[in-house]
Amino acid sequence: MGEEKAVPAKFDMNAKWDACLDLAVRRFAYSSLAGGFAGLIFFRSPVTRWASVAFGAGWGISSAYTECSLKFDGSPPKLTVPKTLDPPASQDEQD
Repeated sequence: MGEEKAVPAKFDMNAKWDACLDLAVRRFAYSSLAGGFAGLIFFRSPVTRWASVAFGAGWGISSAYTECSLKFDGSPPKLTVPKTLDPPASQDEQD
């Protein structure tokens, strides 16, 4: 009988895609509903209400994209200011 080798969670692309699709659909739906509810409370015009729904949907999709990119790529690199090896020359040394 053959043994099935389990793929480590770090390399299981199917699980990552499933988690990301689930996250994207949930955040899109919940934030669209929140935007629609906020539009009903705060706005009177149908155009601004739909804009509120669109804003909520965009917010949900962008937050899902951010979290999924972290799942696929790992943590983002830390950006630091490069250190110079030589101290800056003073005005006296340049003359």
